[in-house]
Amino acid sequence: LSVWGQLNLQEGMSTIMELMNYFHDYMMIILVLIMTFVTYLFIFVITSPRLDKYTVDSRILETVWTIVPMVILLFMAFPSLYLLYLMEDVSNPNLMVKVVGHQWYWEYQYSNSWFNYGFDSYMVYEKSDSPLFHSLDVDNRLVLPTNANILFLVTSADVLHSWAVPTLGIKTDAIPGRLNYLSTMTPYSGVYYGQCSEICGSNHSFMPIVLEFIPMANYL
Repeated sequence: LSVWGQLNLQEGMSTIMELMNYFHDYMMIILVLIMTFVTYLFIFVITSPRLDKYTVDSRILETVWTIVPMVILLFMAFPSLYLLYLMEDVSNPNLMVKVVGHQWYWEYQYSNSWFNYGFDSYMVYEKSDSPLFHSLDVDNRLVLPTNANILFLVTSADVLHSWAVPTLGIKTDAIPGRLNYLSTMTPYSGVYYGQCSEICGSNHSFMPIVLEFIPMANYL
């Protein structure tokens, strides 16, 4: 969960989210270096008396500041494309879960060759002495195994929804009549929270998502 005063992304609890955090830090380093260098040049151009027409019209200088940004863009593009490929890759899932958005709750359906089961997940309205997180806990959590490649098939039964769990780095739209997919895998047991990220109606804020990951042995 996010905490008060948090300036960075949530801690990555899946392989993809960890890579996204690393990519974010990598990109921020490049951007800070670019901003620092450009700011220095801007101040230098304004304040320096040593500029003349030969510097301004230098073809070598124009070539350099054309090639250098291209090289920088390559260093930014290759990690991005690699991460996009990993996010879209779905190979040999161990478990498939169908997620259906309703106004205003989620329906989950386990789909496997040896196990088929479905249930609805509604938000729990906690009492004053309840240890539950406000507007984030549900009556039926989606229980999943750790160290397993899990495929989610996401759709909607009525209007547009969006199924998102930030700490796992997963988010996709739930569209009526269309089946979107995403996958995740985490080695960490725990409870992870998310919410509908699409304005789907008056109770949009009251359809949270709770995934509970437990060891494979316990799950079986």
